[in-house]
Amino acid sequence: MKKEHNRRLSKWSVKDRFTLGAMLSPFLIAFLVFMVIPVAASIVLSFFRFDMLGTPEFIGFDNYFRMIMEDKVFGISLANTLYFAVITGPVGFMLSFLLAWFINELGPKARSVLSFLFYSPALMGNVYFIWQVMFSGDSYGYVNSLLISLNVISEPIQWFSNPNYSMTLVILIQLWMSMGVSFLANISGLQNVDPTIYEAAAIDGVKNRWQELWFLTLPSMKNILLFSAVMQIQASFSVSGIATTLTGNPSVNYSTHTIVTHLTDVSSVRYEMGYAAAISVFLFLMMAFARIGIGKLLDATGK
Repeated sequence: MKKEHNRRLSKWSVKDRFTLGAMLSPFLIAFLVFMVIPVAASIVLSFFRFDMLGTPEFIGFDNYFRMIMEDKVFGISLANTLYFAVITGPVGFMLSFLLAWFINELGPKARSVLSFLFYSPALMGNVYFIWQVMFSGDSYGYVNSLLISLNVISEPIQWFSNPNYSMTLVILIQLWMSMGVSFLANISGLQNVDPTIYEAAAIDGVKNRWQELWFLTLPSMKNILLFSAVMQIQASFSVSGIATTLTGNPSVNYSTHTIVTHLTDVSSVRYEMGYAAAISVFLFLMMAFARIGIGKLLDATGK
């Protein structure tokens, strides 16, 4: 196959190659300008001390030593981010696929309506304010009002100011917000699985839907599942806006402080751009290793 592919490429004329290059160039230029150069600049800047006023000063690995050995808030934010990622990543990934799998079995009209409903949180960026109203810290909040009327509590609970509740609530809201894109990708992938493979598998001895799911559906959707997993990784490791809006910055006892929140504080408030670059490189490596691990897991599932 590879030799045949190379033989076909060798037959392309100079005009064909130029046309292909011209078509790809806008994407390649955008990818270079907005992805490759910023990542490379962050890696280089992470070895400097720079406050956006003076001249950058080369300090080697001092930013990384400071981040790991001295910055206690970074340690808290790292633990919180990993906690978010371990829960919201796998749980969101599995829930989005199971919901897509179940809804895909419905009729076209019901499937369209439910698909829109599950994707709608991803369409409306600030829809999580609904949760802020529900869990408002006064007696007019829906949850507090209900619990008081049932005599479960005697005074309102400060849901987003209490470290005992804030992390759990932000995780639930993040799960609700992040499932839309993965859900839409999964249901699209399910719609494009070749139905004839199920007929052939039934003849070969596949007896129930769970066997179909494991031996046929999942291997056929490996690329879609990888995309869904990458989107969940990005969402779980970059939690910041929801936590900051609902619990404040900094949150009480840094209970919902994440790496992205800490990165925003270091770069936008303190203007320690070299240190912020080191944190961003660390986060990038975490996400890259998570992506590699997910890819290997999906490869093993598809075999």
